[in-house]
Amino acid sequence: MDHFVKWFRNSTPYINAHRGKTFVVCISGEAVAAPGFQDLAQDLTLLTSLGVRLVLVHGVGPQLAQRLAGAALELTHHEHIPVLPAAALPALKTAIGATRLDIEAAFSSGLPQTPMDGAGLRVVAGNFVIARPVGVRGGVDHHHSGEIRRLETVAIRQMLQQEAVVLLSPIGYSTTGEAFFLQTEAVATHAAIALGADKLIFLEEGEEEADARAGSNRPDQLDPGQAERLAGAAGFPPARRAAWMGCIQAGRGGVPRAHLIPRRREGALLQELFTRDGIGTLITAGKYDVVREATVEDIGGLLALIAPLEARGILVHRSREQLELEIGNFVVMQRDQAILACAALYGFADEDAGEIACVAVDPDYRELGLGHELLAHLEQRAWTRGLRRLFVLTTQTAHWFIEHGYRPARIEDLPVARQALYNYKRNSKVFLKTLEAAPATRRP
Repeated sequence: MDHFVKWFRNSTPYINAHRGKTFVVCISGEAVAAPGFQDLAQDLTLLTSLGVRLVLVHGVGPQLAQRLAGAALELTHHEHIPVLPAAALPALKTAIGATRLDIEAAFSSGLPQTPMDGAGLRVVAGNFVIARPVGVRGGVDHHHSGEIRRLETVAIRQMLQQEAVVLLSPIGYSTTGEAFFLQTEAVATHAAIALGADKLIFLEEGEEEADARAGSNRPDQLDPGQAERLAGAAGFPPARRAAWMGCIQAGRGGVPRAHLIPRRREGALLQELFTRDGIGTLITAGKYDVVREATVEDIGGLLALIAPLEARGILVHRSREQLELEIGNFVVMQRDQAILACAALYGFADEDAGEIACVAVDPDYRELGLGHELLAHLEQRAWTRGLRRLFVLTTQTAHWFIEHGYRPARIEDLPVARQALYNYKRNSKVFLKTLEAAPATRRP
């Protein structure tokens, strides 16, 4: 029960933050055909019940391949763009129609064995995507393969305001009444940008994604430039590149956050959206972990962070009143409105010295190097303020400071004002570091 209470308390801010937001979620045809699709549909239904405005984009890979094979046809590609001849168009229409029916059926059951059992959602699909033909490129006629010309955003927003799920398929229609095959990832990316969505989410396929980050090198957060370099590197799976490039384009097009989530991981969508660390890769142009000066509004978070360390004697006790008086000395690291770490710098300008104090990191994040980053930030701040000697008093973290260049010192090496405040009963060890050059930003 304690685990449930902690989980629920931690997820509540996300429930509130996501309410009224627009999410574009892209799923593959494999996801729709998989035995567990009903579970995914229930997770998507849960999102809408919590107030998320959902645009769902689906693929038709296996469905189309099956019907093409039945017609003795094969889909070819030229420069990563599908070439769909007129003879294959009926197979595409049949595949999209069947996939839409499967999705609509899955959303019609609501949330089984809950008060929402049978409260099916309205799924709205239609001619929301206006397309144009790819035409002839490199001497190859792409026939009924197309590109997105525009999205009927006004109509889509009207449906979302009526709490319907808008379903977009990889097909668009021209002003002359022709149908064109579109790339699923392109539809999702274009929709997210055109609608000003708050999130673009790709549920990725691939056996290597089944175990999420466990034992893998999946990065948890990248900016668009980092993601582009990674996606362009040798050995990057070609099948995943379109989704990654979609996230990169969306990030540069104004979508605040784009997520790449392992589809095969049970409950991955909910874990990504309602936990602080998620389970996939976040691509965002903004900074995920923010280091900033602390304010009085942070007092509650600071007390919750340092109280356990004070109880163990690692940190000196600070009352709420003392924290309010000294808040200008503190910096915090914040993620999604939660304070993960803090530290303080007290200056002794008369002796060009400063004290590093109250370095604390949330126990769940001590392996991420947050303490290293905060220490580097304070050393840079000390240099800017003209403080060239930094010292720290500690009882249990001596080796950590030694690893960062601090050396044993004497009480007599402290500034005179600090010597007068030394607690001999606590018997803290003193460590000193001289800043001989501007410290460089570092994070392991």
